[in-house]
Amino acid sequence: MTFFICNFILLMQLIWRYAEEITGKGLGVSVYLEFCYYASMTLVPMTLPLAVLLASLMTFGNFGEKLELLSMKAAGVSLFNIMKPLIVTVTLVGIASFFFQDKYLPVTQKKLNTLAWSMEQKSPTLSIPEGAFYAEIENMTIYVQEKDVKEKLLKDLMIYDFSEGFENVSVTLAKSGRLSMTDDKLNLVLYLYDGEAFSNFDKQQAGAAYIPYRREMFRYKEIIIPFDANFNRMDESAYDSNPISKNSRELRQIIDSVGHVIDSVQTRKQEHYTDHYFMGRDVEPSRHLSSMDSIRRASSVAPFDPDVDSLFLSMSPAQARAAISRAVRRVEQVRSDFDYLEISMQRDNRQYRRSGIEYYKKFTLSLACLIFFFIGAPLGAIIRKGGLGMPAVVSVVLFIGYYVIDTMGQKLVKSGTWDIIYGMLLSSAVLLPLGIFLTYKSVKDSAIFNLDTYLAFFKRIVRLKLLHRYLRIKIATKRRNKLYGHQAQSC
Repeated sequence: MTFFICNFILLMQLIWRYAEEITGKGLGVSVYLEFCYYASMTLVPMTLPLAVLLASLMTFGNFGEKLELLSMKAAGVSLFNIMKPLIVTVTLVGIASFFFQDKYLPVTQKKLNTLAWSMEQKSPTLSIPEGAFYAEIENMTIYVQEKDVKEKLLKDLMIYDFSEGFENVSVTLAKSGRLSMTDDKLNLVLYLYDGEAFSNFDKQQAGAAYIPYRREMFRYKEIIIPFDANFNRMDESAYDSNPISKNSRELRQIIDSVGHVIDSVQTRKQEHYTDHYFMGRDVEPSRHLSSMDSIRRASSVAPFDPDVDSLFLSMSPAQARAAISRAVRRVEQVRSDFDYLEISMQRDNRQYRRSGIEYYKKFTLSLACLIFFFIGAPLGAIIRKGGLGMPAVVSVVLFIGYYVIDTMGQKLVKSGTWDIIYGMLLSSAVLLPLGIFLTYKSVKDSAIFNLDTYLAFFKRIVRLKLLHRYLRIKIATKRRNKLYGHQAQSC
């Protein structure tokens, strides 16, 4: 039940995101049902952790609310033994989630993206409004002052045709007209009555100051407008290179091959820049630069280690300017080479990181099922509230936190700030200690959500502060009385 509820909520969020692109296209119900099916399948890996969290909260919350959990503990059954069958079940759910993401999700993702792109590219349903310019037809804008629905007649039309360019726009005015679609749904036919048409006479002089134009008066005219109203599916092979359409084995091959290319290029460039530009030394085969400390340890002769600042100050002004200009040119050359290298490797880096994100996501989402169970089960046992009220609120808050942390980790990976494995495991590393802490507290029957416990704790702190203040006043009073007693005796 919780799985279908969570999947439906996430599906509605996805549909709202695509609402502007897929609505108003005149598509059949079957196309929208197919879109919803593929979308719900792609949301399964994200739905499962949330469903496990909510279901475990409701289950153990009902146990605690009906005192069944207390009865089992009183009979000598520990919380861990109560959770043991469900741990096995959730582990199997996580394994099934991994195989689903590895085998079926790439195919579903490809079909969903292809269908969504096809729906976006379909021409919208022709619905010309009254008193407004309609620009959904390519290279054409139509204005209709009034529409007669019974007679299917458009009145006071203005048609702007931009097919020859904005400088050679042609304008057609008509008192009335009708619009229809050809049988093959590839063209619109506009029947116009009693109007005029204006266009440039010489289209080659479109940029001139004075252009002769042609005026045409007609009682009846037909205009054929290309307008493909059919639904044409795109080829799925366009998404074959996308990382979301590949399984773990293919992603692993991409990561290894592209990573090897990136590492080899970086190694070659590092050796090249070290040999050519470090301290201005020239290239020598099989020669490696060594630090002064290593040279001193390897040789009994003191190496030549000049003071660069003193050498520079000993130069004449002309020599100093020449040295500075050479250094600046060399630095600019190195910088331009690095910029070009970064641009040339940008595509490989992006493919490497996107493939790594999709690869590790198959594991982290499966692991999230187990982590959320160890959060939800002990939390439900502590809260002791069943139903959909409190568990739903707690589940949404925890899942939003998980989603925000996971999104932040992916952004750090995409930007190149973090390594792929660290960014993808960030959300699990944050939530796993929380699950361990809640499980430990639940096993120990700690009342961490009992308000009276915290009130008693704060009262104890307040009492300690009052006792400390009282003792300070008492000690200060004794010292003052003792000091006054000595003064009285001396007097």
